[in-house]
Amino acid sequence: MDHALTFVISTLCILMICYRFYGVFFVRKVLNINDEDTTPAHEFKDGKDYLPTKKWVTFGGHFAAIAAAGPLVGPVLAAQYGYLPGFLWLLIGCVIGGAVHDTVVLFASMSHQGKSLSEVAKEELGPVAGWCTGLAMMFIITITMAGLSMVVVHALERNPWGAFAVFMTIPIAICIGLWERVTGNMKNASYLGVVAIMACVFAGPYIQNTFLGEWFSLNAKTVSLVLPVYAFFATALPVWLLLTPRAALSSFMKIGVFGLLIVGVVFVNPQIQFPAVTEFIHGGGPVLAGPVWPFISITIACGAISGFHAFIGSGTTPKQIDKWSDILPVGFGAMLAECMIGVMALIAATSLHPADYFAINSSPEVFKTLGMDVINLPALSSAIGLDLHGRTGGAVTLAVGMTDIFTRIPLLNKLASYFFQFMVMFEAVFILTAIDSGTRVARYLLQDFLGDFWTPLKRTDWMPGAIGTSIVACSLWGYLLNSGDINSVWALFGVSNQLMASIGLIIGATIILRLSKNRSYMLTCLIPLAYLFVTVNYAGYWMIEHVYFNPVSKGYNIFNGLISIAMMCLGVAILISALIKWKEMLGSLRRLELKTA
Repeated sequence: MDHALTFVISTLCILMICYRFYGVFFVRKVLNINDEDTTPAHEFKDGKDYLPTKKWVTFGGHFAAIAAAGPLVGPVLAAQYGYLPGFLWLLIGCVIGGAVHDTVVLFASMSHQGKSLSEVAKEELGPVAGWCTGLAMMFIITITMAGLSMVVVHALERNPWGAFAVFMTIPIAICIGLWERVTGNMKNASYLGVVAIMACVFAGPYIQNTFLGEWFSLNAKTVSLVLPVYAFFATALPVWLLLTPRAALSSFMKIGVFGLLIVGVVFVNPQIQFPAVTEFIHGGGPVLAGPVWPFISITIACGAISGFHAFIGSGTTPKQIDKWSDILPVGFGAMLAECMIGVMALIAATSLHPADYFAINSSPEVFKTLGMDVINLPALSSAIGLDLHGRTGGAVTLAVGMTDIFTRIPLLNKLASYFFQFMVMFEAVFILTAIDSGTRVARYLLQDFLGDFWTPLKRTDWMPGAIGTSIVACSLWGYLLNSGDINSVWALFGVSNQLMASIGLIIGATIILRLSKNRSYMLTCLIPLAYLFVTVNYAGYWMIEHVYFNPVSKGYNIFNGLISIAMMCLGVAILISALIKWKEMLGSLRRLELKTA
């Protein structure tokens, strides 16, 4: 497999076959859905939270929510190991794990009136497991914000053009929100917003050498401080003013950009320049310090299996499903579509020469120790108009790879700088959208958790409580963002994210055992759970021993290590609660079988 088109065609074929056979089997046989049953959207219809929605509209909203920056960045970072480990994990992890996880979490929430996963855990596994799940969710959403924010830091540092374009998305989104508030028409406002964003990208070169260019020329530390400050104000603003219009903008851009990328790959069919595996599969790489296992499975979460999807699958989506059979395209299908995005990101990264890839994704000092000579990077830097060396985090690599593919199309080779800055802005809008919604979710979780000790905090409309918990949430992930490099922070994000996926599979296995007549169907959740639980705990142990508690490591951070230990303990507590529950349920089933025999 030397060319990208081979990957694209094989991925599409495999995913379509898996959807048609395994997806249908899982939904119809394992979950035993029945469209004659009433969904929560109909049962609790209020026109606000619970609202029956057409399946493809629900699919679009669910897909836009789950496919944030994770499937773009994880495969890019994992390219360090070669194209084969990432490609295999994306396909196997998605079909066996991710699609099952997303579908069963959505089903579990709908079976419990559209409640959150922590409430479902409380009802299925008991109060201890429910409390542990809620606390784990609070840890995980906080770490997720830090991991995603780390991605754009080096893309925006010393890049006034990109910083200006990203900054302008804020007033543009606010104007769209005001327009929709006055006219009630979000669709036309979103079209105008996309045009305005494109205008800002094209205006970038003209502001670079002005006072605005100097103002937007930020160092990495400044960007790391600005992001949590921005998140506080974004969380405090009404959702209709910034969160909703930005989500609409990102959805339009998401569909358009990846449609163009697929077209570009088909026309250009770039050669995959990476080997199947690299020398770093045993560890010691400049991008990810650990070995290919377990790090391939925590580096590529979104696109393969992601616990972050549980927040969406037990959040807004279960309150909008019109028919139970819609779970198949919305839950299973959207995850397969995200896998396709992950494969496209992997193609963009591995179509670069390995030396160019490592020059971007490691510091100049580290790159010198690799004994590699860059090939196309000087020409790419010149065409883009930006020094690309040492811009770690994955965002720049993806933008360079996609720009390289686009500019190989005739008549587009003179637009490299515009394509690059648009891709940086495109990724940043994804991440800022996730920051807007994720920090708000963290605020709600904090209010709910702390409200058990002080009742007024339970009220989300109580301004002092909302402001106080927003400050705490932003301070927590802001500290994590400034506490290490992409190696340590993204690994912390991966461990927490996959721990959440393990919790989702535990709850799914419990529900299948309770509802299904065939106990062996429980294996659909137990097989990916067994792999993921062992992987995530070993990865957490590896990071604690070699990085967080290692004084000579660049990512040395006692606080991060303690967070990892706390999350792993919560995961073990939830698993023990599940094992006790499973034993009770199996005993009850055996007694019932003996009585009916």
